[in-house]
Amino acid sequence: MKPAPFRYADPRTLEEAIAALSSEGAGAKVLAGGQSLLPLLSMRLAAPAVLVDINRVPGLDTVEITGDGVRVGALVRHNALLKDDAAARVQPLLARAGAFVAHPAIRNRGTTVGSIAHADPSGEMTSVLALTDGTVTVATPAGVETVAWRDFFVGPLETSISGPAVVTSALFPALPPRSGTAFDEVARRKGDYAVCGAGVVVTLSEDRRIESVRASYVSVGLTPEVHDLTEAVAGSPVEQADWAAAGALARTLVDPDTDIHASADYRRLLVGVLTERTCVSAAAEAAGRAA
Repeated sequence: MKPAPFRYADPRTLEEAIAALSSEGAGAKVLAGGQSLLPLLSMRLAAPAVLVDINRVPGLDTVEITGDGVRVGALVRHNALLKDDAAARVQPLLARAGAFVAHPAIRNRGTTVGSIAHADPSGEMTSVLALTDGTVTVATPAGVETVAWRDFFVGPLETSISGPAVVTSALFPALPPRSGTAFDEVARRKGDYAVCGAGVVVTLSEDRRIESVRASYVSVGLTPEVHDLTEAVAGSPVEQADWAAAGALARTLVDPDTDIHASADYRRLLVGVLTERTCVSAAAEAAGRAA
């Protein structure tokens, strides 16, 4: 199929992009990587009056790394972030989850921030933003604001941002000390959307006991979900932690839907299996960092 007719705007500054969006209101869409938007246009599931292409707006293609975290600009491609070793050292989940994003061709053009703005609960990077307690920066005619992930995602493919706006960056806070991470998912074919995915952060106390366990899931809820699993293993020496108990707790906390890809029961089973698997890996990494 072919997209419905639309006009094309090619702003060279952020101010021009906001002005182009303001002129059309709800009839305008931002184009960055386009790997989610263009298929929707081709299937006529979206029919904006104008596409505002921000690819020539300077300053949006950088990865800024500090001790506080990793700030990813709106034009940073998945593959660029995946290959950024400095970013992975500060927040390892960026590379670990990024390796599961679609196929290499899509990673070469698709953007991390675009995926987050798309707000697909099957997206790996939406899950990582939630698990790391991240934020997004949004430019509007009134100025620039920072929005926490819990306030940003409101439903499938739906965010709290209304009116003319450009999501200019996402901040992924740094991994806490004595912590380890892991990410894994199950898909019917490599590169397909996950039937279920899980990311975890395990943090140890100074005496190498389990201090906290947080997990987020892909393709399980209508928005990204983060669950605290600490009570299942709190205080256990890292070598003796009962990660099967953490998986069992996780299964009671999620409420997945049944769809054409999997039943709710199967997804709940995968939540338990992936939670246990990723917790084992994350705890081993945390133990190494705490040594």
